[in-house]
Amino acid sequence: MKLDNRGLEPPQPMMRTLEALEKLNTGETLEITNDRRPMFLYEQLDELGYKHVTTANGDGSFTIEITK
Repeated sequence: MKLDNRGLEPPQPMMRTLEALEKLNTGETLEITNDRRPMFLYEQLDELGYKHVTTANGDGSFTIEITK
């Protein structure tokens, strides 16, 4: 599943991401693209037991792969 959060004002990117994560099954991955690094999201993901990898993109955005 992919989710493009670019252009959204906080807290919309985090809210959309958390809602999408509720639909993931174990082993599935959600790929999100944000305008900025989602610092507050990382803490939530760690607490909930999700694995995540962040990649900086050439246009200044960030892609985060989150696996349940």
